[in-house]
Amino acid sequence: MSELRQNLATREWVIIASERARRPHEFAEPGRPLCDEGPTWEATCPFCPGNEERDLEIARFPGEGPWQVRIVGNRYPALRPAAPLEREFMGVMRRITGVGYHEVIVESPVHNTCAALESEESVARVFQAFVERAWAVQNDPRIEYVLFFKNHGRQAGASLRHPHAQMMALPMVPSEVRVRADAARAYFDETGRCAHCAMVEQELAAGQRVVLESKHFVVFVPYAAASPFHLWIVPRAHAASFLQSSPDEIADLGWVVRAVLRKLYKGLNNPDFNYVIRSAPVRDSGAPYLHWYLSIVPRISLAAGFEMGSGIYINPSLPEECARFLRTVDIDSLEGEAPHESA
Repeated sequence: MSELRQNLATREWVIIASERARRPHEFAEPGRPLCDEGPTWEATCPFCPGNEERDLEIARFPGEGPWQVRIVGNRYPALRPAAPLEREFMGVMRRITGVGYHEVIVESPVHNTCAALESEESVARVFQAFVERAWAVQNDPRIEYVLFFKNHGRQAGASLRHPHAQMMALPMVPSEVRVRADAARAYFDETGRCAHCAMVEQELAAGQRVVLESKHFVVFVPYAAASPFHLWIVPRAHAASFLQSSPDEIADLGWVVRAVLRKLYKGLNNPDFNYVIRSAPVRDSGAPYLHWYLSIVPRISLAAGFEMGSGIYINPSLPEECARFLRTVDIDSLEGEAPHESA
């Protein structure tokens, strides 16, 4: 029988449709192209070495010699730092000028690769670039919220194949972020505890939905996962902001994200996915009820009218079975570890 489950950290409800649940392996789409197929360099790709648009470059790592990670301005940005910050109220209408930052983090000089095939050091280098750039951007007094996200694959919104992530820094806090923060604060007011800390403790005790653990992080499919193989990577230590992560935590995060993406890559045949770093707003980085985490959402199911009309997602999978399936995926070796030219 289907059931409704609520995530107490977000107050969101989901329907776990157990009567029409699919087996975890059935979500693997056959025939999907793998990351290492195709050329290592593409003449028309603006992110490949030799094609760099230097007028857009903001930073590169390392600073000298061949780069491993680059940060560039989006050629068609949704927000621009040069815009003046203006707020206007006109009855029920409210307007803010499009001031902010919209940047691209090029994750590798190799065109036909992805985090699942890269080294843990390479993945960690990307997260370190996130931290360094975010510290610089949030010093702008106009910025209220900094968001890092990645779109992998067409169904996740990626328009270019070359591995990259994005950063958007906003002059306001998105309403969804406020709603989630209010839910976390309500749990804190009721119990005196951080909801995410309590969730990690309970998931570890139950063990059913935990996918893997590391020194600093716990990875699990939430009890009220909104979609198949929805994953949370949550720090063991309480911290409201991603920017509070230590170098040791960033290095560990590189290992964890690589391991999780390898499990998805091998177990579900390289699914399209989004990941988002959910961190505290700039001015709430010390809030005791907020706890940053990284969410990975494979795009293997579709939202439709019911989800749009109710805000409640129907999950055609059991979180416990998804976690069990991922735990069994062997990631010690993967074909195509070293990107290569296809024949």
